[in-house]
Amino acid sequence: MTNEFVPPKVWTMEQENGGQWASINRPDSGSRLEKVLPVGANPIQLHSLATPNGQKVTIMLEELLALGITEAEYDAYLINIGESDQFSSGFVAINPNSKIPALSDNSGTKAVRVFESGAILVYLADKFGHFLPKDFAERTETLNWLFWLQGSAPYLGGGFGHFYAYAPEKFEYPINRFAMETKRQLDVLDKQLANNTYISGDEYTIADMAIWPWYGNLVLGNLYDAAEFLDVESYPNLMRWAKELEHRVGVKRGRIVNRTWGEEWEQLRERHSAADIDAVLSKEPK
Repeated sequence: MTNEFVPPKVWTMEQENGGQWASINRPDSGSRLEKVLPVGANPIQLHSLATPNGQKVTIMLEELLALGITEAEYDAYLINIGESDQFSSGFVAINPNSKIPALSDNSGTKAVRVFESGAILVYLADKFGHFLPKDFAERTETLNWLFWLQGSAPYLGGGFGHFYAYAPEKFEYPINRFAMETKRQLDVLDKQLANNTYISGDEYTIADMAIWPWYGNLVLGNLYDAAEFLDVESYPNLMRWAKELEHRVGVKRGRIVNRTWGEEWEQLRERHSAADIDAVLSKEPK
């Protein structure tokens, strides 16, 4: 007698597979409900949630605003993925893949939709001329690390994070498999940061903004409650970088936008002006 799963000849979804997000997972795409997205007064409209992928974009926008670029003003509306907001007709029109974040730029004569967090970072960097080096070799190095993140984070999130923190049962094989890969990735970053101030060199770029919400939050103990399990203190260069970025104005402000959990001073459901963030951060204990 064995409990080993034998895959069927043709896979079909017969029931929910369990876990925290089981009710929203299906093998088909497209909208499931009719719903028009709200539109604010600012040129940039963001529809998101403060998961690591969502934080990438709000950090970028807050960093731009910190430079005095008022054209980067934005409205940020909450997409509650637990209630399937990402499958509304309005959201799917911006992102047919139904994943946060999604952005609409209404500053021109025709609205431009941008989806996939990495694509949004490149779009904003090119649009405003910051955080992506002009030098061709340096730009390429930054994009190397941005695409590293886009390819690596699913192993951390959908792999390690799912089986370690969210799966209905804990199984040794997938946890060990993805813990090993996560630690390999942490080692890659630690070695890169041994001789560099920031991820792609001495300049703070969109590579840092993309990687910090995942790996910075992880080693700082803000993701999956797994810092001790992964022995993150054994990556001193990564820890140094993560702590330094944590105190940047853009990071402190961007990480709380579209957040509905944590301390009171960490939660901002919607953002329409700088005053919204100021009001929330003023509640932080001194």
